[in-house]
Amino acid sequence: MAGTKLVLCGLVALSALSGCGGDDKQAVTGQPTATQCPPGQYFDGRICQAPTGTAPAATTPVATAPPAGTAPGAIPGVATTAQGPLATPLDPATAQVVTAAIGPLAATAAAPGAKPVGAAIAGNFLQGQSLEQTVQMNPGKCYTIVGAGVPTITNLDIQLVPSISVPGLPAAVVAADSSQAATAIVGQQPNCYKWALPMGGTMKVVLSVSAGQGMAAAQVFEK
Repeated sequence: MAGTKLVLCGLVALSALSGCGGDDKQAVTGQPTATQCPPGQYFDGRICQAPTGTAPAATTPVATAPPAGTAPGAIPGVATTAQGPLATPLDPATAQVVTAAIGPLAATAAAPGAKPVGAAIAGNFLQGQSLEQTVQMNPGKCYTIVGAGVPTITNLDIQLVPSISVPGLPAAVVAADSSQAATAIVGQQPNCYKWALPMGGTMKVVLSVSAGQGMAAAQVFEK
């Protein structure tokens, strides 16, 4: 019987169906699976390679968007005006409702003895609207701009910009108020805006409402 068992085991081993006294294993049959390479590459027996001399795929530059809030054409890092639709100008009689509040503010904001320059700029504003006015400035003089609005305006803004700018580009802001209120002051004493050029010139005052709505006015003072 022992001899018969050995003969049978030998036959089974030769047929690769099973092993005597060992674990069963699945027989490997058929051809090796072909390696699939990306388009334009070939398999060299070990790894996928691109044909010699093939240029790398071209990449398309990605345009970088400017920071949020930057005006079109603005230079990054330089404050520029963002003038909105025009407000409705007020006649002198109606403007007195808001210009009356400018005097008490100017008494403390402008240098002692400062005098008004020209007429006040006044209008009825919706949020985002603005008005502008050109003012003459003289050598060696010091300027303060005081603005006031009705209580329904929660943020009044004043900017001082050059009267001449590059066409198609927003004007650079040379001075502006930083308050969040219905009043605005540029060049508050003792830091008034000084005209440094040896000859006179013009600047532009931009009065705007960024929050709220209603009547507002601004006046330039010179010392």
